[in-house]
Amino acid sequence: MLKIGLTGGIASGKSVVASRLKDRGAVLVDADALAREVVEPGTEGLHRIVAEFGEDVLGADGRLDRPKLGALVFGDPARLAVLNGIVHPLVRSRAAAIVEAAAQDAVVVQDTPLLVETGQGSSFHLVVVVDAPDDVRLQRMLEHRGMTEDAARSRMAAQAAREERLAAADVILDNSGSVQHLLDQVDRLWDNRLVPFARNIANGVRADRAGGPVLVPHREEWPQQAARIAARLKAAAPGLILAVDHIGSTSVPGLPAKDVIDLQVAVPDLEAAARLAPLLAAAGFPGVRGVEADTSKPNAPDPTQWLKRFHANADPGRAVNVHVRAAGSPGWRYALMFRDWLRDDPQALKLYAEHKADLAGRFAASPGTRAYAEAKEPWFSDVAWPGMSAWAEATGWAPPSYGS
Repeated sequence: MLKIGLTGGIASGKSVVASRLKDRGAVLVDADALAREVVEPGTEGLHRIVAEFGEDVLGADGRLDRPKLGALVFGDPARLAVLNGIVHPLVRSRAAAIVEAAAQDAVVVQDTPLLVETGQGSSFHLVVVVDAPDDVRLQRMLEHRGMTEDAARSRMAAQAAREERLAAADVILDNSGSVQHLLDQVDRLWDNRLVPFARNIANGVRADRAGGPVLVPHREEWPQQAARIAARLKAAAPGLILAVDHIGSTSVPGLPAKDVIDLQVAVPDLEAAARLAPLLAAAGFPGVRGVEADTSKPNAPDPTQWLKRFHANADPGRAVNVHVRAAGSPGWRYALMFRDWLRDDPQALKLYAEHKADLAGRFAASPGTRAYAEAKEPWFSDVAWPGMSAWAEATGWAPPSYGS
């Protein structure tokens, strides 16, 4: 199944998005509704809240008086943390039960207001953030919720800053305009990304990639995207993965590249890579090929030392290649050295950029990028290998020590 984390600051319009996704066919897990459910009379949650905050937080009917409790915790980070420590684990447990009951081909949307604050982003295939400027959200709270400005600002201050939410987002839905503008964005997201993403996961296939090689200038968001994806990979199999490193052209500042994130997953050995394969597939990165010989290797006496497993993203909205290699193997070492050489040596960066641009022009009309990739291979052995080897010796470069 496809798991989507939906979040946004107070008065951002997140509930409108959640309702629309449910109407389109998503299984909705509403954290706010569950937060009310787990503190109903007779529940463990209500018992613990009363024990911590006193009988005064109960109404005459024995139910939790939310305004009274809110007045106690909002603006007091320590008290709010205590409350969250009671409620959030109970909500997560109930949400997990709903997800477990969903169909395997479902799109499950977890509406989680504090997703960023509780560090849950790596638990989802995608994080969708509904965004509006702080002044717009403040005005909505004053006009539509009847809140005082002090109360509204206190609620906003109790949540992550807008910049933190945006940094955690794979998808940003802009709700600074009309409701219809927001709904149109949701519909496009559902039709063009979520439905095909879920279908690809269910079928165990990567997303389609068509067209020849198109190079774009280096984008500042690539490292941040790589870090989010790396966190998902590590969360999928923490006992098997030693490290995830951003490699390839998108990892080198200033280098034009295809808009494809390349990640190297380091494992103890290829047996671990085989055990990892179904876990990566469930996380949205199905295996494209089994064990294969690395391309771009210099002439080596023992090609069996240059083996890897290759996975790619099922998400049509973000192309990702995942190279699973044994830590300490020649292929693992080559990928890291090549990246660091290009980052450190401006002349090497210039040579490679020119080589890529020439080949991209020659193969621009190709239906795919395979011919472009194959045409680059001699350069890696004939130019890159001697150049990076000399650079490594001169600088004392060494790969990371994990897995050694």
